[in-house]
Amino acid sequence: MSNAYSRAGVDVAAGDQAVELMKASVRATLGPEVLAGLGGFAGLWDASALKNYRSPVLATSTDGVGTKLAIAQAMDIHETVGFDLVGMVVDDLVVSGAKPLFMTDYIATGKVDPAKVAAVVSGIAAACAATGTALIGGETAEHPGVMRADEYDIAGAAVGVVERDDLLGAHRVAEGDVVLGLASSGLHSNGYSLVRAVVDDLGWDYARPIEAFGRTLGEELLEPTRLYTKSVLKLVGSAGGGVHGIAHVTGGGLAANLARVLPPHLGAVVSRAAWPVPPVFHLLHDAAHVAWEDLERTLNLGVGMAVIVGDAALESALATLAEAGEQAVPIGRVALVKDVGAEADQRGVPAADLVSQAKGVTGGPVLLIDQYRA
Repeated sequence: MSNAYSRAGVDVAAGDQAVELMKASVRATLGPEVLAGLGGFAGLWDASALKNYRSPVLATSTDGVGTKLAIAQAMDIHETVGFDLVGMVVDDLVVSGAKPLFMTDYIATGKVDPAKVAAVVSGIAAACAATGTALIGGETAEHPGVMRADEYDIAGAAVGVVERDDLLGAHRVAEGDVVLGLASSGLHSNGYSLVRAVVDDLGWDYARPIEAFGRTLGEELLEPTRLYTKSVLKLVGSAGGGVHGIAHVTGGGLAANLARVLPPHLGAVVSRAAWPVPPVFHLLHDAAHVAWEDLERTLNLGVGMAVIVGDAALESALATLAEAGEQAVPIGRVALVKDVGAEADQRGVPAADLVSQAKGVTGGPVLLIDQYRA
């Protein structure tokens, strides 16, 4: 039967070899709460670790990396996409104020290359270790005839916990709150279908050296997603309730994701000139002539996380984030919807250009003003 399965395109032995190669990196993420290692039918995590919570709320998130993987496969660089996966999943938990507990991953490929799979998982494990998340399980599946031998896709899911009384969100946001922008490391993991189309239209190769980057185009595009987990949780824990809301800037850009954490009666006015836009976004704008308005609806443009804090907590929040290694600047302020609308009218911005809906959520409107800077 095993020979027949092999003739059908599935190599069980290669899968077992991949597991052996990844064992050490995964083991480094496991704490005493994890009751089973690799190879079990399910990952086991001892929930008695939550006994010190008064009213624990579990948070869960799932995501993938998207077509950034096509560039990783073209460049034959597989160690970094695990950081993208963990960033996309775990930092969505942080938005609610949740501390990540554990994560599982899934890799689908046309043909298992043990070294390649182990490289991907080693990146996932390294990012899990950096965020304090146990990697307690996963699956690698061969899909011959469905995917090319050199193709793969990855996804993951994570669970975190937060006290019910400490949940962050729109219910905490107040008029006069300040919006802080935390610098991104680049494109992160969104908008790569647009980016790849732009590169194709320009006729460029990913191995093309770009002076502004000091490295090749492909290396710049594969810059891993910045992990904000520990920095933001440190801020939440030290701000004495001064953090009211957080938006992870992923698909849809800054305005759409910020609107998701605003109550319907409040909006935000954000200045595009408040932060420097990294060179990779200027390249897309200048070389490919993609309008800023189109880019900002898709990409983070240099702000990977937005944190809404009370005005009284502003200085301490900036100090805490700087100490944690984050580049954070005030980029906007929360105001009543009527005041956001009045500013839009004053600036001649059509109401249709205010963003208030994203991912099925209708929040307060976000008005982007001013022009982007280098």
